[in-house]
Amino acid sequence: MSRSGRLFRVAVALLPVAAVAVLGGTSPAFAADVPSIVVSGGVTQPVFGYTDAIRERLFIDSTFDSDRDGLRDIIAFDVMRPKATLDGLKVPVVMDASPYYSTLCRGNEAECKADLDGDGLLDKWPLFYDNYFVPRGYAVILLDMVGTNNSTGCPTTNANEDNLSAKQAINWLNGRATARNAAGQVVTADWHNGKSAMIGKSYDGSLAMATAVTGVPGLTTVVPISGPTEYYDYVRSNGVVTRGNSYVASLANIVTNPDRRAYCQPTRDRIAAADGDETGDYTAFWNERSYVKKVPNMTASVLLYHGLNDDNVRADHFSKFWYALAENDVPRKLWLSQEGHVDPFDSRRAVWVSTLHRWFDFWLHGVANGIMDEPRVDIERSADVWETYADWPVPGKADTEVFLQPGTGGAGGLKVVPVASPTTRSFQDSPTQSQNTMILNPDLVQPNRLAFLSAPLTAPLHISGTPVVQLRVTADQTDTNLGAILVDYGAAERVNHRASGEGIITLDTQDCWGETSPTDDPCYKQTQKRVATSDVELVTKGIQDALNRQSIRTAVPLVPGQAYNYSFPMLPEDYVFQPGHRIGVVIVGSYPQYSSQVDQTRARLDVALKTSNVVLPVVGGTAAAHAAGL
Repeated sequence: MSRSGRLFRVAVALLPVAAVAVLGGTSPAFAADVPSIVVSGGVTQPVFGYTDAIRERLFIDSTFDSDRDGLRDIIAFDVMRPKATLDGLKVPVVMDASPYYSTLCRGNEAECKADLDGDGLLDKWPLFYDNYFVPRGYAVILLDMVGTNNSTGCPTTNANEDNLSAKQAINWLNGRATARNAAGQVVTADWHNGKSAMIGKSYDGSLAMATAVTGVPGLTTVVPISGPTEYYDYVRSNGVVTRGNSYVASLANIVTNPDRRAYCQPTRDRIAAADGDETGDYTAFWNERSYVKKVPNMTASVLLYHGLNDDNVRADHFSKFWYALAENDVPRKLWLSQEGHVDPFDSRRAVWVSTLHRWFDFWLHGVANGIMDEPRVDIERSADVWETYADWPVPGKADTEVFLQPGTGGAGGLKVVPVASPTTRSFQDSPTQSQNTMILNPDLVQPNRLAFLSAPLTAPLHISGTPVVQLRVTADQTDTNLGAILVDYGAAERVNHRASGEGIITLDTQDCWGETSPTDDPCYKQTQKRVATSDVELVTKGIQDALNRQSIRTAVPLVPGQAYNYSFPMLPEDYVFQPGHRIGVVIVGSYPQYSSQVDQTRARLDVALKTSNVVLPVVGGTAAAHAAGL
């Protein structure tokens, strides 16, 4: 049996007869005094209290010493569980491990943890997970990553100490570690049913994946939302530094409690000294911060969410992780939205809460609700218009070469056949050229870019996957950068993900998701999509340092005047070009608005068109490209 099949069978194994009550059914007499979850309509019901739920703050000695003070770091976490666990109810855990609970805080309304009465227990719990899931028979844990809030040590920005923080709590839940309360008393998780989930957005999502790829027993499923999976790709791209100035150390400073920032300066100094800002090459520093290559260790299923237009945690983070999940037959589902760095709770709230509820019910409570029989992938095609697919990339996708053509005016052409005879087009790299200058007015000759346009499409053209740029280029300098942009030229109403809110508008009205206590309500501001009609849409983009043309690990200088082959990916996409629109490909050198450090050589670049193309993942392949007029 495949691993997917084995995990699926484990998830739907029958629970003990006393563990579930179904409305309208008859419970055995011997189980009458044992509290149980209630399932109706295929989902667990809110039959347990919230105001009387048990709240604890616990501490675990870790296995590491991030601040090198000779003592193992202590990881703190807050627990809320139904009072019925005192009477024998066994519940699973939903955990959000985060570095942000006392600094940037969580959610669209930036909620922090809050102990309002000073008793050492949380009165205000960020997000809705506690309000919604505790009454339905779950425990919720909010864990402070090493060096943040109530945990000791110093943050290391996705290094081993960060990555192993939540594993300590999973081990405790399953009897493999010791936790104590503030009084030093040992506390056990005798109420736990052996299954746990991790969820979180951004850094929290990366911690969920980091824990999952350790293969720790007891972590049953993870729900990463827009989280970095390869930290190299968060601050680098194919050898180009996209976030410099010791960004990794600066983020560690941001998440550290202000009163401990001076204390953690030596830790940040070590990080800054090892990050390789000087070259942008891939080193062991980044290998430690990689989750994709560790996916074969995973035993947890994955519900993955990402914004296709996320310019913070770009879309290659979800795609590389997703490809690895598929290669390793990990049970999985995927949502892709048109927004930027936005939580699904703020982009598709009701459907997301329902999906998350059913996902947790299935994987953690064993409720046979059919969620794994539904289409694997949800994609937002336009504002609030979603389509489902059997997988991603969409089945039927075939990589299709679209060649750069010389053209007769300012722009060259795009066709699925190469140019008949060798032809060269040239431009001068500019370290100050704006993105708008790159992509606007494609028919005009511009000295610092090359533009190529298809004829108006005669049928829709759907791309799904990761486009690849293949160029043959000669430079007159020993170093340069290369960039490529895929553009849709045609008027349409689109999600305005580049405006404030990254595609959403936060309203003054609220709706509520769960139960309320005197200090914590589950009510959050509603949102709506921010849309705008535009004539140009940047679909995707990619960059490369020419020195890293052979490997991101090793830089090799160019020989001026010598032609080299370059192949680098664009960010993954799922996009439909509409009839009448034109596909554009723009080739540049430096690309400052990719957040990248530009090259200062101002090289002259000669592009050999006969052997230069963009490989598009076209649904329907070459036949679909021909049908669309390419």
